[in-house]
Amino acid sequence: MKLGDLSVGYLYSLQAALRSLGHDPEPLLQRYRIGPAQLAQAGVRISIPRFMRLGHAAIALSGRADFGLLMGLHSQPSHLGLPGVTAQCAPTLGQAFDILVRFERLVSQNYRGHSSFQPPATRFYSISPYNAFNLFVVDSALASRLQLARQLTAGAARLREVHIEFPAPDYAERYEALFGCPVLFEQHHNQLLWEPASLELQPVQHAATTHEQLLTLCDQQLRELTRHRRLRERVEEIVSPQLHSRLPTLDEVAGLLGLPGWTLRRRLRIEDNTRFQDIIDDIRRDLALSYIRDTETALGEVSFLLGFSSPAAFQRAFKRWTGVAPGQYRRQSRDVVIRQSN
Repeated sequence: MKLGDLSVGYLYSLQAALRSLGHDPEPLLQRYRIGPAQLAQAGVRISIPRFMRLGHAAIALSGRADFGLLMGLHSQPSHLGLPGVTAQCAPTLGQAFDILVRFERLVSQNYRGHSSFQPPATRFYSISPYNAFNLFVVDSALASRLQLARQLTAGAARLREVHIEFPAPDYAERYEALFGCPVLFEQHHNQLLWEPASLELQPVQHAATTHEQLLTLCDQQLRELTRHRRLRERVEEIVSPQLHSRLPTLDEVAGLLGLPGWTLRRRLRIEDNTRFQDIIDDIRRDLALSYIRDTETALGEVSFLLGFSSPAAFQRAFKRWTGVAPGQYRRQSRDVVIRQSN
């Protein structure tokens, strides 16, 4: 269990944004062990923590705190792989957004949640707590959806409002200039609210037969991806986004999987020699290690995200898992990274 990963196609807009500012992206990518071979190979993914560190480094290199917004403006439908190309051919803009959500797993996976399309809103899931390493993720996601709509409709699509979860950053004025509508911060969701008529617009590259062919390919790839997922992975996908709130019971998870509770319990024992509670404990441990090692998230925030009753309870659990306190584990992990980069 990791925080998640995404296709290297998401790095194409990062490259283009850096080049537009006069910077060569190759040395930066090489520093994070991403070379031309990885960028050209289908199916290659990078971890979300590495993507966040890379984005933070791009901000430092460019001196642009709003680099995520610039990334979004340099995104192309093809950067989103087969779902992006399929969306280009959709009958309406609304159906294009639906395709991107339905087949999102083909290009990205995040334990925190998934994008959604609830007309008139295209919504990007929460990745709070927000810090210098992840603001650009939300910026790039929302700006890329705007850019997609503009490209598909030759600029005809119109936004009514934009909602963003985090407080207004220093570059807040850039948002309304980019989105062309009111932008509200400290909201409940990260979302673009479209004028309803815009969602009925037909993309300029709509092609019914090509769209059907590409939809078939998306369905095939998603079935293949799902077929290889073990039952345990499907349970993890349901439980993980809810760690910080009320955890679903075994019977509730079983219902979402279309199984009776006793069947889920038995199959977990037979297929993985595990119990439902063991899965929850393992998720917390693996995510704790990833948060402490790969992000700058404060220890108290990690405790909350993983559903512990208090920071002290989290500290005790972490020491039981690793033999050291989380702060010490983070320092040791940084020392290893520094030695590897020298």
